[in-house]
Amino acid sequence: MYLLLLTILATFLAGGRSTAAPAPAGARTSFDAARFGKYWYQGKAELTRYELDQARYGEMHKGDAVLIFVTEPFLPDKQVKLEEGDPSRGITVLKLNSVRKFFTGIYPYSLMTSTFTPVDFSRTRTLKVASSSQEWCGLTFTQLNLRNDRFEGALRSYFEAEGDRQFEFAPAWLEDELWTRIRLAPETLPVGRVQVVPGLQYARLWHKAVRAETAQASLRSDGRESVYQIDYTAIPRRLAIRFDGEFPYKIVGWEETQPGAFDGSPLLTTKAVAKATLLLDYWTRHKNADAHFRKDLGLTTW
Repeated sequence: MYLLLLTILATFLAGGRSTAAPAPAGARTSFDAARFGKYWYQGKAELTRYELDQARYGEMHKGDAVLIFVTEPFLPDKQVKLEEGDPSRGITVLKLNSVRKFFTGIYPYSLMTSTFTPVDFSRTRTLKVASSSQEWCGLTFTQLNLRNDRFEGALRSYFEAEGDRQFEFAPAWLEDELWTRIRLAPETLPVGRVQVVPGLQYARLWHKAVRAETAQASLRSDGRESVYQIDYTAIPRRLAIRFDGEFPYKIVGWEETQPGAFDGSPLLTTKAVAKATLLLDYWTRHKNADAHFRKDLGLTTW
């Protein structure tokens, strides 16, 4: 896997281009390829567990969140992982698997979103986001693919009002891609008045259409820690992501403020605080003897 990533990176730097839509404003300004490669091309993923206080049904619920960042080869046409054949067919993406698990009363929620952002994001935008939600009432699945300068979306839901849907929209900033952009080049994050598609987990928990919303975005830093914040104009939602001010810009926590329930109840704030981080080739750690890594992260209830 490590050699394959290096080969694809070399192809990128040599001038290979994706056929996907070019990136909008926000070209990299201080991207250090050598520094990036030393950290992200070790053949390991960065796993961070967060202590989660999740707002749901007008109350706060304890849980865990895990952010899994890893680079991998990706086929921009099929928009799936490149697993065999000529590595020059692919590009390198920074993938984020964002997982949340919490209980509401007797039953659990499990949420996962996967975001695939090209490392060379100046040539093409985030190509794919897929998100699923499982709880005892049923499950939902949403996927976005960037094709022909449009995001194509698909929703699969057990709810009658949602059902199976296909939709599309013109490219806008995706809230889900802002997390990977922080890890790549936070100085290129959009600021000011911008159009942002709220995160797919938000859309499913609140049964909202996936579409761009007007928001005010800001980035502030004290040198040691930075905060990227989005305040939406027409929906009652604020997202603030805190991350280290220096490379590799580890995300140390986040807050989401919105109504606590569907009945117009007062605002509640979901909070996540980093507790443990591992650099690990987790895909090879699937034996009983590897279970201690879960304890190292603090995932004793998973």
